[in-house]
Amino acid sequence: MTGIHPAPTTGIHPAPTTGIHPAPMSGAGSVPVGDAHPALAACRFAGLDLRNRFALAPMTRVSATEDGRATDEMAGYYAAFAEGGFGLLITEGTYTDRAFSQGYLHQPGITDEAQADAWRPVVERAHAAGARVVLQLMHAGALAQGNRFRDRAAGPSAVRPMGEQLAKYRGGGPWPVPLEMTREQIAEAVEGFAAAAVRARAVGFDGVEVHGANGYLLDQFLTPYTNLRTDAYGGDAEGRSRLVREVTAEVRSAVGPGFPVGVRLSQGKINNFSWRWQGGDAEAGALFTAVASAGANYLHLAGSGRDWLPHGPTLPALARKVTGLPVIANGGLHEDAVARYVLDGPHADVLAIGTGALANPDLPRRVAEGAALAPFDPQVLEPLATLANARAYSNA
Repeated sequence: MTGIHPAPTTGIHPAPTTGIHPAPMSGAGSVPVGDAHPALAACRFAGLDLRNRFALAPMTRVSATEDGRATDEMAGYYAAFAEGGFGLLITEGTYTDRAFSQGYLHQPGITDEAQADAWRPVVERAHAAGARVVLQLMHAGALAQGNRFRDRAAGPSAVRPMGEQLAKYRGGGPWPVPLEMTREQIAEAVEGFAAAAVRARAVGFDGVEVHGANGYLLDQFLTPYTNLRTDAYGGDAEGRSRLVREVTAEVRSAVGPGFPVGVRLSQGKINNFSWRWQGGDAEAGALFTAVASAGANYLHLAGSGRDWLPHGPTLPALARKVTGLPVIANGGLHEDAVARYVLDGPHADVLAIGTGALANPDLPRRVAEGAALAPFDPQVLEPLATLANARAYSNA
């Protein structure tokens, strides 16, 4: 799961446009194009016809039932963004197995038919309002602070995570030292991603997004200071990227052709915003290429920029250049000038909006009408980042 955390800007090189094609705007909830804003143009993205290039970013809301089922309140939460004009919705990170993947209490899961069926109203209401919806698949790894199946987290190595658990998600105190995952436990995690993706397809999701970002399990394997393994899953960058490649390939194989599979990657983490890939351009490009070769249909670069201007190189542009895949960018993209810069660059194909969307569920309509955007108030996430807390904030 991504969390609702800003991250500093990163990036490398601009690139020519690739991977996205114009598509006619039609269907329920189509947003009128009032000016020539590039984000309002309909497009075909990773096999999906989108009415515009605005996506709801995945954000941790820890508002499912105790046993991980999506609720009517969650269906209404996602429907509000679809009704507000967003072309694509990416759900909060959803745990994938009944071993070590759950990261937070009241996090939604998709580990069995009951949990999968609970997602149907979310999908149906999003579709009824004209949006496409993708389920994000997440394994918390060492950054688990609430798991009803296990009393201890597990990660690539027995290394205590930096910082402290997240109070907004019912955590507190230092992260415990995780178990080092065995090869059997790694295989179980891979299978969990694949099985969860099949369930997502069965209940009507338009695609899945593998969460390889923000310091969670797949990112822990990618990161040298959390991955001290000496087997095939550790060592150099190729070894450390093995797990994300295996997960992507298994998900791709499990869901079959024609069902979009994305992968979200980042440098910064929820417990270490400042981390940067040590190999620079070469490491980033090799990672993007490896994930694409494993079967990804798109890449999503989390926290890829908070300060896009003045003009400079970006990671999303590098990802587009080396893979030929369409790319979702994230970070400060509710700002008009930034959004235009990123799309016109072209640095990315679709804009994932986080806190700007929380403040403006109808952001695409406001952009189309030239209306001002409401500012984001962090108090909407205090003391917990739950939908109930947001409701209380709105009623205050």
